[in-house]
Amino acid sequence: MTRAQQTTSIALLLTSIYLAVFFEVVSFSETIQKEIVPVLPFWSLVTFGAYLLFKLGWGVFTFNDVPEAHKELMAEIQLARKELSAKGVDVGTD
Repeated sequence: MTRAQQTTSIALLLTSIYLAVFFEVVSFSETIQKEIVPVLPFWSLVTFGAYLLFKLGWGVFTFNDVPEAHKELMAEIQLARKELSAKGVDVGTD
């Protein structure tokens, strides 16, 4: 099973469970059913966005811990500066 198929299967499973709860096929107490279940998709979206922002921030924070990627990026920056200078664009120096 590929990762895409696995992700799709999990998404369909979670959607099916949510719809069963939302349409009260599986019922909970009235407080949960009326106050929590309707906002669950929005809460999930916000939580997923916060997770992605954390992963992005952590990657930026620990970027210098990956020396190969740092060297590769610095080489690409130097190459871009040389190419732009050859075309007459003024670029700042380190």
